Amino acid sequence: MEVRSGYKQTELGVIPEDWTISSVGAEFSIQLGKMLDAEKNVGVPKPFLGNRAVQWGKIDLTDIGEIKLTPSDLQRFRLRKGDLLVCEGGEIGRATVWQQPIEECYYQKALHRLRPLRGYNVQLMLNILQRLASTGFLLNFVTQTSIAHLPKDKFETIPIPLPPTKAEQEAIAEALSDADVLIESLEQLLTKKRQLKQGAMQELLTGKKRLPGFNGEWEVKRLDELGRLTGGMTPSMRNPDYWQSGTVPWISSGDVKSVRLTSTALAISEYAVRQRATTLLPARSIIIVTRSGILRKYLPVAMNMIPMAINQDIKALLPNDHVLPEYLLHSLTCNGDRILARCLKSGTTVESIEFPWLKAFTIPLPPIPEQTAISSILSDMDAEIAALDAKLANARQLKQGMMQELLTGRIRLV
Repeated sequence: MEVRSGYKQTELGVIPEDWTISSVGAEFSIQLGKMLDAEKNVGVPKPFLGNRAVQWGKIDLTDIGEIKLTPSDLQRFRLRKGDLLVCEGGEIGRATVWQQPIEECYYQKALHRLRPLRGYNVQLMLNILQRLASTGFLLNFVTQTSIAHLPKDKFETIPIPLPPTKAEQEAIAEALSDADVLIESLEQLLTKKRQLKQGAMQELLTGKKRLPGFNGEWEVKRLDELGRLTGGMTPSMRNPDYWQSGTVPWISSGDVKSVRLTSTALAISEYAVRQRATTLLPARSIIIVTRSGILRKYLPVAMNMIPMAINQDIKALLPNDHVLPEYLLHSLTCNGDRILARCLKSGTTVESIEFPWLKAFTIPLPPIPEQTAISSILSDMDAEIAALDAKLANARQLKQGMMQELLTGRIRLV
């Protein structure tokens, strides 16, 4: 591959001729945090950060714990503003800069603390780590024992680009920080919109708040009174006729990531449908994931916008004429936690929902005109959330592109 004029090939790829390759150990002092041991730790209780509190570019202040520290610990493990914290295990390399959101804090052994030795820009280093993690480069330095981790001696050897001037380092870091500010503002707005929708569902779908022009009693109906519940199947993988040239979207639990499904990762053939090797659903059926590890966190519910097939980890409700599919979608989404609390099986290796209990689950049901009015409001909120989600995805993609260009020197800012 020909390298253009003014650039050179290195172990990190092509970089400008006036850039050099340094290493993490040459630019930073690295220190692991305090070992957590409730029985052995003595001293004064102090706030500390663990691995989970460190997210990309931010600190989760709700995940700060407490640890007993001796006078020497207080001096050795106290964080200073500008320290770069890097996860040693878990999502290896995940990092943030400590901006001192609280006056005094310490950190535990699952984190590396980096401090510049020669003035290397810590925000630049944060973005380099994010790029090395996203490209898989960091995996070359991971020690895989029972739990994968990044030991200090290997961390020190990781090569990093070194722009020649502080001004160029700062310019790159500032441009990428501006992208982070946009991403964070979109994330916060998205969180706010989702909270608003959750509040609206709690009021509108329970009848606590009635829309103008509506009154009268609501009914309470079991799910199996609102339509036909059915399960799915996986066509035999040994029969290529079921899968080759597939045109029928086939839903697995991993596909149920948005409330309205228009595509899936896999598709089956029409021949598989004709052979009844799985269950084909008409458009606007209600999809409920009933077996998946994700049920530890929430209940995925969606509506298929075109005919789709489902696998055995999915149940589907084909609504009757007296219930609006959109209303049912919003109601089940709103009741996800209640369904899990009442219907989740115990003692299984993979979380799953007891089908008879799901069928017996009840929801309040207004007449069709009120269902339509409520669904219209909530669907408009869904559309707004989906638009923000797309905008956030674009902003993240833009940041990835900026890192690719700026951290390799393809685009120079000074």
